[in-house]
Amino acid sequence: SDRLASARTLSFSGFVGEESPSRLGPPLLYTTKYAVTVQRPDKLRIVSPGDGPATELYYDGRSLVAFAPKENYVATTAAPATIEAALDLAFDKAQIYYPFVDLIVADPFKALSEGLRVAFYVGESNTVGGVRTHVIAYANDHAFVQAWIGADDRLPRRLRAIYRKDPLQLRHQMDITDWKLGEPVAAGAFAPPEAAKKALPIPFDRPQAAAPAKKP
Repeated sequence: SDRLASARTLSFSGFVGEESPSRLGPPLLYTTKYAVTVQRPDKLRIVSPGDGPATELYYDGRSLVAFAPKENYVATTAAPATIEAALDLAFDKAQIYYPFVDLIVADPFKALSEGLRVAFYVGESNTVGGVRTHVIAYANDHAFVQAWIGADDRLPRRLRAIYRKDPLQLRHQMDITDWKLGEPVAAGAFAPPEAAKKALPIPFDRPQAAAPAKKP
């Protein structure tokens, strides 16, 4: 947590697998890839192709832009002055959430330890991320989490969670690669692409359920 908190810039790739119930009973697995770039305290870019619609999020300290390239929609809203506050706004206003939020806030340890009930050391592993890792497990008010942390670089390589209120105990796993801390970020990295500027504007709001179709 200290290493993540002290990095002015950081980037990584996150590969997330989430189980979802199937009609047959056993869960299906849906995967998403995230390319994340952070420049503290007020810049963030998240590009995420996956098994569902691709999405892109851009934050430059003044505005939040959510872009759906396939659908050609863009939503923009004024944003507060920090990454943490901007992510809170994205969740509260538009239900936008990312599984790695605790890793990119200003104080990762505070975020990870709030509501902590128990934590214990599992052992070492040499099979995750191509490096030797320490394996820990912890439970808080929301989830039971198993984490693989690099033994030498102290960077998270895998997180696996089951949410406490989920009666099906579905599993969520994120592998994290391509860590870069403290490296320069290209100018304009946090500005939306030209395609977003030409997309159809829609409200930055919660997704609306479609009205049920009338029976013929």
